Amino acid sequence: MGPLTEQVPVDGGSLTVHRLTEAPEGAPAVVALHSISSNALAWVPVADRLDGRVHVLAPDMRGRAESSHLRSTGLADHVADVHALIDWFGLDRPVLAGHDMGAFVAALAAATHPQDVGAVVLVDGGLAFPSPGSFDVDEVLHSIIGPAMDRLSMTFEDQAAYLDHWGRHPALGPHLDGPSGGALAAYLLHDLAGEPGAMRSTSSLECVRADWADLMSDPATLSAIHTMQCPATLLHARRGPLAQPEGLYTADRVTAAHLPPDVAVALLESDHYGALLDPVAVDAVAAALVLPAGPTSGRGVHTSVK
Repeated sequence: MGPLTEQVPVDGGSLTVHRLTEAPEGAPAVVALHSISSNALAWVPVADRLDGRVHVLAPDMRGRAESSHLRSTGLADHVADVHALIDWFGLDRPVLAGHDMGAFVAALAAATHPQDVGAVVLVDGGLAFPSPGSFDVDEVLHSIIGPAMDRLSMTFEDQAAYLDHWGRHPALGPHLDGPSGGALAAYLLHDLAGEPGAMRSTSSLECVRADWADLMSDPATLSAIHTMQCPATLLHARRGPLAQPEGLYTADRVTAAHLPPDVAVALLESDHYGALLDPVAVDAVAAALVLPAGPTSGRGVHTSVK
């Protein structure tokens, strides 16, 4: 049996939200936000560590998977969806968790609607990326995520061909043969739609481009990590999205950002994608979600999920 889903009314239609865990009424709640061309099921390995203790609600963000019919013109649309989700489920200041783009959305949501957010956990995102040296969105995305970007304009014969494409990915390929391989395959196939012979990724290239433009240049997005008014944790991966030895963030880059004192920082011994797949990294992310950093940890993050 897969995760239970619920349709949340948002601007333009309905957002598909997956309940990735079961937990008793009054347990803490986490809203988990995926990366730029991903979907909600990326969070399943982390959610499995929290099942029975924490409500984990993960949307397929607009322009992706079961919310692919919705369009975004930038991260503000995703922020509006997050707050619609919080209202719909009656959450009382949940923890917002985000990976990659999702981390920027989480930080922006916390900065713009502080009354709705109890804490934030940013996984390899949320802090401005190093300047790519180009303003061509497609060029930059190809240089950073490679095959993940390529597949948005490709068709595939069947599910096996799609997984074969991912199997050649320098970072994700090895994870398909690892301990989280089953969850990874299910997550990847959740992105695939269409008839055999002409199957395609559900991720909207238009939305990916619009969202990436905000990640690189929107002042509110780039300053959000400095203006949040809640405890926060930044977990950054040692290796990059294409398994590069150097991750998106280094200790020097984090230090140079002069983050507020209530942003705790820790290094994950994984690549960018392994942050949600490698067992040790997954344990660290799950622990951060249960015990958010800062002097107000444990306050204001409970819910009576309806």
